[in-house]
Amino acid sequence: MSRRYLSLVTILYLSNLIVAQSSPTPSVSTFEISSTPLWTDTALDLQPGQKLTISATATSSSASGTPCDPAGITGASATASNLPMPTANPGALIAKLHAHGAAPVLVGARTELNIESASHLFLGTNVAGTAPCEGAFKVSVEVSTSDTVQADSAAQQKTRGAQLKSQLSTAAQVFMAGQFGMGKSDSNNAVSSPDSSGTESVPAPSLHISEGILDSELRKSIDGLPRRVNDQLNNLGDMVNFVIVGSEKDVQAALEAANWHIADTDNRKAVLNAVMQTYDSKDYLAMPMSTLFLFGRKQDFGYEMAEPIAMVASRHHFRIWKAPITWNGQEIWVGAGTHDIGFAKDKRNNGVTHKIDPAVDGERDNIGSSLQKANKGKTFSYYLPPNPVQDARNATGDGYHSDGRLLVILLQ
Repeated sequence: MSRRYLSLVTILYLSNLIVAQSSPTPSVSTFEISSTPLWTDTALDLQPGQKLTISATATSSSASGTPCDPAGITGASATASNLPMPTANPGALIAKLHAHGAAPVLVGARTELNIESASHLFLGTNVAGTAPCEGAFKVSVEVSTSDTVQADSAAQQKTRGAQLKSQLSTAAQVFMAGQFGMGKSDSNNAVSSPDSSGTESVPAPSLHISEGILDSELRKSIDGLPRRVNDQLNNLGDMVNFVIVGSEKDVQAALEAANWHIADTDNRKAVLNAVMQTYDSKDYLAMPMSTLFLFGRKQDFGYEMAEPIAMVASRHHFRIWKAPITWNGQEIWVGAGTHDIGFAKDKRNNGVTHKIDPAVDGERDNIGSSLQKANKGKTFSYYLPPNPVQDARNATGDGYHSDGRLLVILLQ
């Protein structure tokens, strides 16, 4: 069984398990509150829509004096104006929802508070000077969500759950079809993953090409670059179809701004990341990609962009290497981008691998347009090098075609 299959099964199982948890679980904290200090910080941050249920009992006291009561001591001598809450009995359990300027509220033996704005809970006793009683209170604070907010949250969870299940279902169907030959397949034993519109591929956004001729020295540098990457067995694969000029820091910042995510490099780490991000109601967007080589070494970075979870079957992605040359003192980065559209038979070992969209120029332009939309490129130019790649097969045996041009991007 392949590692990709194990990753998919794990994500599928845990995502559905977590989606099934449609209602938040109340949290309960306990505190011991005495007359000193006046206010005890519970460290509980509260949000609008939450509900507090506070209950208290008096702890036993060995002292011979009057035992404390959460409701306070009736008839105790105290100047009402000096008490934190003049309208409550001296010694009563009270609370406030802000450190400064908040009016105290009576808790007593039990009360419920609906939180209407961001707050922070403090508990104390209604005492001014000497306490009118002996002992302390054991206080339980339950934080839950109000019925209205809980209903809204459940509806949102249901919507998210339906979306995740739909994405997972599509990804699982595509994978199972490629893994076990279930469903329809073309002459290359490939199974494509349709997008939301029902088509198999989406045209790349328009890319505005800069006017002017590319610098002659930069053209000369590009002419000497390898045209294709290779796998660990030296099988030629994807074509080099774009170049970015800029420092590593600027390249990474530009790609992050354009909503590209660095791929995980370890399958076991990927499963853990998927589990933790799904548990935190986040989207896992870093599915690992295979290692390919250029300049005699593996990619420096792999980047991808896709819908959450569905990227198991379909994603935009590329690998990028720092070239051993520079131009005008700036680093040159060489990339090979393809669009995964499903799964296909790996002709090297009869296993299952991702199938790419054979029209690879679409992914080249998608990478450029994403950086252009993020306003991270100064110029975008096409360049046709000597001996361009126009019809070839990748390392897994799938064919692809191109006009042979590289997209050259100079960052801002």
